[in-house]
Amino acid sequence: MISSKFKRACFIFLLAISLIPSIVLAYSDYIIPGGENIGIELNSRGVIVVGLYKVNDVYPAKEAGIQVGDIIVEVNDEPVTTINKLVEHINASNDNKIKLKFYRNNELKSTVLDLHADENNVLKTGLYVKDSITGIGTLSFIDPNSKLFGALGHEIVEKTTGKIIDIKDGKIFETSVNNIERSEVGSPGEKNAQFFANNIFGKVLENTDKGIFGNYISELPNKKLYKVANPNEIKIGPAKILTVLKDDIVGEYDIVITKINNNSNQKTKNISFEITDKELIKTTGGIVQGMSGSPIIQDENIVGAITHVVIDNPIKGYGIFITNMLEEAEN
Repeated sequence: MISSKFKRACFIFLLAISLIPSIVLAYSDYIIPGGENIGIELNSRGVIVVGLYKVNDVYPAKEAGIQVGDIIVEVNDEPVTTINKLVEHINASNDNKIKLKFYRNNELKSTVLDLHADENNVLKTGLYVKDSITGIGTLSFIDPNSKLFGALGHEIVEKTTGKIIDIKDGKIFETSVNNIERSEVGSPGEKNAQFFANNIFGKVLENTDKGIFGNYISELPNKKLYKVANPNEIKIGPAKILTVLKDDIVGEYDIVITKINNNSNQKTKNISFEITDKELIKTTGGIVQGMSGSPIIQDENIVGAITHVVIDNPIKGYGIFITNMLEEAEN
């Protein structure tokens, strides 16, 4: 996870007594709540294979043993991190065969890919590829002391492969919500937003099952700090979420926490809740895509962040404990 602090394992031997210090998490007791809609751009650690196509009735990539979801990291022993580099190295080859190295399920593999000429005599790989992904979500928190931020509360996956993206780097940036497609039973809606990609708020360093995390590089927002609630302090009953429905204005909307899951094996669906705010339901129909990461506030404490919607009843959803996100940000 984010390398904002370094964990030391020190062993001190004195009079034959071994002392092993415990790991102490150092996130702040009071943090800046999010709620702002953010644009997200993640750059893959390599080039992701998202599809295969035929060239003259042959699947060149399939014949080379390449599968959707593989991540290409080398062409002819040259490192590859972008599509442009992939094309550059292929064009520089003097042979119709290229050596590829790629990761599949974290295992490094190699193969030789035969390039095939199409009807225009242009050499083709038979690969559809992607090297980055862009979308929107909601900022969950900023730690005012470390300037670490967290957002989403869940991982970002590549839509075609359904796999979590192993990222090289990324950024979060300014957006303005201009439209919301309402959720309906069986069909979650979504926020639509205008991007201002040059106004960067933070650098993304990690994409994990508990959210995206990184360093907040913009000026810290002048907002009220909220105390971080431990899971045992969260109660069944009224709470609020912070999120944007229009432009860049963060609003407060009423919910009711209906269940708290303290099972140590459950890291993301820790809080069950139901939206009760009439304005929010009228505008959105419930939880929509783009709300992931919206902070959950209860009794002046920040307790969690939205992660999932119940498809068959979009006024209901799940949230992650904010402590789980803060711990992940520091690992």
